[in-house]
Amino acid sequence: MKKAGDGGWSPYLAGALLGILAIVSVFATTKLLGKTNYLGASTTFVRAAGLIENTILPDHVALNDYFAETKVKIDWQFMLVIGIFLGAFISSIMDKSFKIESVPPIWKEHFGPSTGKRAVGAFLGGIVAMVGARMADGCPSGHGLSGMMQLSVSSLVALAMFFGVGVLVAGIFYSRRTK
Repeated sequence: MKKAGDGGWSPYLAGALLGILAIVSVFATTKLLGKTNYLGASTTFVRAAGLIENTILPDHVALNDYFAETKVKIDWQFMLVIGIFLGAFISSIMDKSFKIESVPPIWKEHFGPSTGKRAVGAFLGGIVAMVGARMADGCPSGHGLSGMMQLSVSSLVALAMFFGVGVLVAGIFYSRRTK
């Protein structure tokens, strides 16, 4: 397992750059689009689902009130999510930490080496995370970066809930030891 100081980006530098990106995104979108847009990712995944559905059932997407309001399109936030993926990939290649593993070591230690069990766990966890993000009207990145940048009380509560429930669930799932 990688420890602090074993390479990679400094969390202080990464945090500072992310803060600068948040400020620049607000400034740029306000000037270019005429309205303020903040960093976040959960809406992008819903729009991606809408884009996929639009290729199969365009009439259904056209009649969907949510898609009419949010617009099914590839926008700057969509490109941001793609950039997050590419940036993480490039960073892991550059610091030589990239490796393909079907089952991470911590999962294997607690739940065994089954790739199928890991896939089901990841899929179900993703569903829970997306439903939670939609119920909270934003994802942890949106609330944590953009909401806290505005000193939003609802974002502070949402972020506390994200972390609190995450710690609780990790404690439940990873507290047992297998040998």
